[in-house]
Amino acid sequence: MLGTVLALTACASTPPPTAELSAAQQAVARAADADADQYAPAELDQARALLSQAQSAMSGGSQRDARTAAVAAAAVADLARARSREAVANTELAQRRAQISRLREQLKMEP
Repeated sequence: MLGTVLALTACASTPPPTAELSAAQQAVARAADADADQYAPAELDQARALLSQAQSAMSGGSQRDARTAAVAAAAVADLARARSREAVANTELAQRRAQISRLREQLKMEP
């Protein structure tokens, strides 16, 4: 009986992870804005699934699970955003290198 009371007290004293959920939602939105759907779809899907788990856990009263899933969702969303930004940068770099090659060829051809 005492164990049950202590467990309930511990759950009641843990604040809801609203900040973590908000941070996770913002991280997923930032990743989507960075075109992660195109460049890091697996990571973005995982982040969205973790965010959904966090929201479900929060609704079910499991604040610890909600917090854990929300923190994980934010981390995976940040990874998706970083991978997306890397892919965009690599594409831009390849375009610039191709442009430089074309310009070099033009310079060779001019008298």
